[in-house]
Amino acid sequence: MEDTYNNRTSLVKGATDMVKEAKRHAAKKVNKAVDRATDECSAHRNYSRFQDEEDEDEDFYRNPPNQDGKGYPDNEEGSSDATEGHDDEDEIYEGEYQGIPAARDKKHKEGQVALGQPMSDATRDRHELEQERQADEEELAQQYELIIQECGHGRFQWQLFLVLGLALMSDGVEVFVVGFVLPSAETDMCVPNSSSGWLGSVVYLGMMFGAFFWGGMSDKVGRRQCLLICMSTNGFFAFLSSFVQGYGFFLLCRLAAGFGIGGAVPIVFSFFAEVLSREKRGEHLSWLCMFWMIGEIYASAMAWAIIPHYGWSFSMGSAYQFHSWRVFVVVCALPCVCAVVALTFMPESPRFYLEVGKHDEAWMILKQIHDTNMRARGQPEKVFTVNRIKIPKQLDELVEMESESGNPVSKAFFRMKAEIHGIYVNLMKCFNYPMQENMTRLAIVWFTLSFGYYGLSVWFPDVIKHLQADEYASKVKIHTNERIEGFTFNFTLENQIHKNGLFINDQFINMKLKSVTFVDSTFRNCYFDDVTSVGSLFRNCTFIDTFFFNTDIDDSKLVDGTEVVNSTFTHNKKGCQMTFDDDYSAYWVYFINFLGTLAVLPGNIVSALLMDKIGRLSMLGGSMVLSGISCFFLWFGTSESMMIFMLCLYNGLSISAWNSLDVVTTESFPTVRRGTGFGFCNALCKLAAVLGNLIFGSLVGITKAIPILMASSVLVGGGLVGLRLPDTRANVLM
Repeated sequence: MEDTYNNRTSLVKGATDMVKEAKRHAAKKVNKAVDRATDECSAHRNYSRFQDEEDEDEDFYRNPPNQDGKGYPDNEEGSSDATEGHDDEDEIYEGEYQGIPAARDKKHKEGQVALGQPMSDATRDRHELEQERQADEEELAQQYELIIQECGHGRFQWQLFLVLGLALMSDGVEVFVVGFVLPSAETDMCVPNSSSGWLGSVVYLGMMFGAFFWGGMSDKVGRRQCLLICMSTNGFFAFLSSFVQGYGFFLLCRLAAGFGIGGAVPIVFSFFAEVLSREKRGEHLSWLCMFWMIGEIYASAMAWAIIPHYGWSFSMGSAYQFHSWRVFVVVCALPCVCAVVALTFMPESPRFYLEVGKHDEAWMILKQIHDTNMRARGQPEKVFTVNRIKIPKQLDELVEMESESGNPVSKAFFRMKAEIHGIYVNLMKCFNYPMQENMTRLAIVWFTLSFGYYGLSVWFPDVIKHLQADEYASKVKIHTNERIEGFTFNFTLENQIHKNGLFINDQFINMKLKSVTFVDSTFRNCYFDDVTSVGSLFRNCTFIDTFFFNTDIDDSKLVDGTEVVNSTFTHNKKGCQMTFDDDYSAYWVYFINFLGTLAVLPGNIVSALLMDKIGRLSMLGGSMVLSGISCFFLWFGTSESMMIFMLCLYNGLSISAWNSLDVVTTESFPTVRRGTGFGFCNALCKLAAVLGNLIFGSLVGITKAIPILMASSVLVGGGLVGLRLPDTRANVLM
């Protein structure tokens, strides 16, 4: 009786197994038929590349399970327990969310896998999983290239081109706004010579840290979201910096603004490259580079038009001054605001979504790109035929969690620490084989090109101003042993030196002293009313019974042993006085920068048209070598006109190197590390800019030989290293 019951149970179990296996294989065949029909309808384009082994289906029908339920004839020791309770809903597909493991799933011992069940990731080696992900990424790269080609190049790419161009334009403005406002801001805020120059270095340092941080974060949370945050940060602190009065707060605001805009370059190029096909990538990334130079032209034109106009300023009492250079800072923040507004209407990069396993979101954006371009072409009926996209295997990351009882500040600090550690780990992978050698060469090229470019960018204007100063000093008028009594000065004194003068009962009313120096002079019973002095000093002078009302003459201008005897100062003007009235040199310096930026446009157009024809590396190395050679001709620049010509020539030759370097860097990294790698290279760029500003700036007026030889050697050396980089023209975006 008991044997009969056992036989009946075995029969039932065997029949159940056969039914379940038949259902499973029937479902597989239906899915195959659907995939085959889909492939035929999509013009024989193979997007899925998911092949099932048909031998399993044939083996099942050739060798069905025995009726006793103890397995297949070829495997007598097998057990039907492997398929017991295995329904068709339990089938697990790659890329599908598997949920949290139930307690019953832990019945197998560690290191053991049930027969017929897929091996879990926990029992597999980490290196093996990374190799599997690498294979998936290579397959996705090929498939994604086909998808982008089907989507076409049209209205969507041009819309994104303009939006990202505004963001890149903001970065160009931020770089050059510092140099334009530096003299005015330091004069307006009474910055001593010992603290001058910090403004330029602080902004570049902020951009350096911002490039590394935001570039790395874009690989974790997305291109669009990070770009929105960093551009908003820049816009807010740029506006705020135009209103603060203290130099310390101004430095802090520009540091924060630089930290925000630092992420623009790595994110913009990574974002735009991920919606371009291979044959369009080089040319259109080069066109995108033009916006950085448009930002430079915009900043130069606004500086030339706004800063010298002192009448554009206003004041609220004597403590709050809003001069024209602050208006210039506000105007320069407008491209950033426009970029933030426009970016809110654009979607995330679909390539990033695929990397993080968000298949449906990526598919919807790709369909949006396809439909937008097809409608613009007049083909709205054309259907997006892609229905399945390969998703790389998602690897779990071990993240240390903060206690729930912690305060918000500690949680935020802990989260920031974890994110920075993740960026560092991702960066270290960029230096692993096989990318180690290429990463080192890229870093050398970025550093040398930036050091030479930014160093000469500081040296050129300073040399021109030094030539102007020498010419201005040669026209100085010197008055010696003069005696003036009972005279009223109500006009401007400019570029004069008065030695051993005696002024008795004289009145200085409503006048300006511009670059006037009094040496060993005596003022007795004089009256100063509403006097503004710019670049003027009193050296070893004596004031006796003199009255000062509403002047800016203070201890900073009474130097070298000047004595004040029985004299009164009332209602002194607060702050440093500045004026650009009839200041020819200010107009001329801004106009020179404007001409230098205009010279970039022809080189930008040529590089965009020839990028895919002569190759990235030939353009990179050739442009850097030619730029280095052109530096030697600076030795013959003895006049302003010659220096301006050399400035335009150098800018026109170097722009091709910048464009090709941006394209090569974008194509050299896989998607999962593109933002991190580009951000690191751009951070090196800003570090080189700081060093170039300090080194080249200290050599102005001392010698020409060292700056010329230094710039030439680093540019030529960097160009030769750039020629050794791998050609990325035929690469698909990994």
